[in-house]
Formats: sequence, C-alpha cells, structure tokens
Amino acid sequence: MDLTTIIGLILGLAALIGGYVWDGGHLGALFVPSAMLIVFGGTFGAVIVSFPGSRLKELGKAFGMAFKETKRDPAAIIEEIVDMATIARREGVLALEQRAQEHPNAFLKDGLMMVVDGTDPELTRQILELEMDSLEHTHEGYAKIFEAAGGYAPTMGIIGTVMGLIHVLGNLSDPTSLGPAIAVAFTATLYGVSSANVIYLPMANKIKVRSKEQISEMELMLEGILALQAGENPQLIKKKLNSFVHQQHKEGAGDDGGETE
Repeated sequence: MDLTTIIGLILGLAALIGGYVWDGGHLGALFVPSAMLIVFGGTFGAVIVSFPGSRLKELGKAFGMAFKETKRDPAAIIEEIVDMATIARREGVLALEQRAQEHPNAFLKDGLMMVVDGTDPELTRQILELEMDSLEHTHEGYAKIFEAAGGYAPTMGIIGTVMGLIHVLGNLSDPTSLGPAIAVAFTATLYGVSSANVIYLPMANKIKVRSKEQISEMELMLEGILALQAGENPQLIKKKLNSFVHQQHKEGAGDDGGETE
C-alpha cells in the first residue's frame, strides 16, 4: 500500500475540514445528502457515458495503481543483468534459458527468451518497445478516467448550486431561511471543487508518476538485454546501465522542476 496517497488524501481533506471548523463552522453543515447525490452521482454518470465498458472494467486496476506501491530497485536489476552477461560470455546465451523461463518479471523474461532464441537485435528492440508503448497507453487510459472525473465534478457542483438556488428563489415567503438555504446550495460547489482537486486529479497524476517509473525500469531492462545480446563486456554493461539510470534521474528531476500550474 502506498502511504503517500493515503496520507495525502487524509491531509487534504483534514486541512479543508479543519480550516472550516477553525473558522467556527459546524461539521453537520457540510453533510448535505442531496448535494452529494447531484455531484458524485452526476460525476460518476458522466464518466460512465464518456468511456466504453471495457475501459471502465479496468477502474479497479487504476485504483490499485494509485494506491499500491511497487518497490523498484534499479541497482538490483543492473547486478542481475551483469551476472547474466557474465554467464553468457562464459557459457553462451543458451545457458540463460532456464533462468529466463523462471524469471518473475514478464518483460525481462520475454527479452531474455528472445536473446536465447537468437532473435535479431533490431527485432528484439522493436517488440519490446511496442510492449512498452502498449503498457504506457494503458496507463494513460487509467489516468484519463480520473482526469475526466476531475473535469466533471466542479461543473456538477455548479449545477447543484444553481438547482439549490432555484429552489431557494422559488420559496421566498420566509426571508429568515434564505441564508441557511443559500449556504446549503453552495455546498454542492464545495463538493465538486474539493473532490476534483483533492481526489480525482491528484490520483490521475499519481498514476502518471507510477507509469513513468515502470516505463523507466523497462527502458533500463531493454538496454541491458540488448547489451547482453551484443555480447558486451559485463563491466562495461554495468557502467553503461548505471549511466543510463543517472541520466533518467536527471531528466526526471528536470521534468518535475519545469512543471508549473
């Protein structure tokens, strides 16, 4: 379980609610069932209309990607590839067949099996890059579901507020009730904006970050597989892959630093 996602959600909601209470607000005023129905029900309905059933069936995987943390150890991957390169240089690539068949990582397993089978290096690269592109496209689909929810939720909040104001303006016989009724109407806007910016959009971004981490790991494996297939010196492979990881970290830091909202 990824604690950063859980802590972030709790902290965000706690900050909003805590600030409201600190200003003298009452928690009971924040719970308006009709506004919840309009905003959350309307948002989910819009999302269902926006995506085919085959995409919506993957919603559980999307949640899992946002909440589940996968441990990644580039150093261990490099050491494993270097070890296999040493075996391949000493005994030939066929000596890696059993190890490849039993490898738990599907991507590395596929690449190693292509090496063992004597697949052309360029074809090996093309096949593995297509697999990476397919996975990245799948992850983008996960993120787009939450991005769509983040786009619809504020609009649904405004719709709920307008509907509430229509109801208020249609019952002006008791002026003393106008203030509380208007406050209730604006609760829908609060639900829409807060859910979009504390839940949906951050989860979409978390999925993108997780995807980038996984693709970067696969790129490292790809470079290692091709170097192993080319029969390069194990120590040169190690140096090459370490430099590759360092470059990825530099590019990642540059991307993060360059983003503005």
